[in-house]
Amino acid sequence: MGITSSSARRVRRAGTAATAAVLGILAVSAAPAVAAPDGSADKPAAGAADKPAAGSAKKPAEKSAEKVPAGSAEKPAAGKPAGSAASAGSAGSARSAAGIPLAISRLAQGPGRDVAITIDDGPDPRWTPQVLEVLRKNHVKATFCMIGTKAQKYPELVRSVAADGHRLCNHSVDHDVTMDHKPVAYQKQQILEAKAMIEKAAPGVPVGYYRAPGGAFTPDSRAIAAESGMRPLGWSVDPKDWSRPGLPAMITALEGKLPHQPTVLFHDGGGDRSETVAALKQYLPWLTAQGYHFTFPARTTP
Repeated sequence: MGITSSSARRVRRAGTAATAAVLGILAVSAAPAVAAPDGSADKPAAGAADKPAAGSAKKPAEKSAEKVPAGSAEKPAAGKPAGSAASAGSAGSARSAAGIPLAISRLAQGPGRDVAITIDDGPDPRWTPQVLEVLRKNHVKATFCMIGTKAQKYPELVRSVAADGHRLCNHSVDHDVTMDHKPVAYQKQQILEAKAMIEKAAPGVPVGYYRAPGGAFTPDSRAIAAESGMRPLGWSVDPKDWSRPGLPAMITALEGKLPHQPTVLFHDGGGDRSETVAALKQYLPWLTAQGYHFTFPARTTP
């Protein structure tokens, strides 16, 4: 039986389709995976990635990182996503050219039962002398985080703090708690000018730490501080004395479960600090009775 012209056309079309299909299969099998801009391969079709290989099990989600104390969490620099300023700064082992770690210090120095007392927002002509007297009676050396303009106004108090053997910490020019949202140039000015003000008030006395106002560090502010020889300083115990919660509430917070080698936050400026003075009178002897030794915050260890 002869082949009609219409039958011939159908055979040719079938042959062409089969050839195209074979060529398509060969092209797909030979083509390399296309890399995405971040270095990962293009995602497979929807749903394909959700299915684990036969016999394999999905890994459980990783535990979230330990939360840092309230008020001391690092914030990204203005206009930058978190962690974008200096990836090296986010690593605990990263150090400045001066050898100072960029990581925020929250531990007291020492190998064992040690505690670091830190005092913020002074110097203040009414409260700093009272705090110094309590520290003196209890044989405690502390770290005073000073506001630059106050150090400039009361240089004799800065010298009194240094003369008693306490350490100095930079707490910015004027305690701008929004400086973590400001440009890097502004952060640098707040940090370096405050350091100069404190050093001028007490010539020859080093300023070994920097504590951001409200604890709002940025990767840039940590790097600026460390490059200037100042360890970024946080805390691990906060009785919230600045809010005047009452002496019983403060003592409960202070004498609760203490973290390893705690750094404790107090204030000698920014308002009525009578509760702080009263708390120190009760807390320092209690720490001594618990076997704690008073030291300074870690400066050159991660």
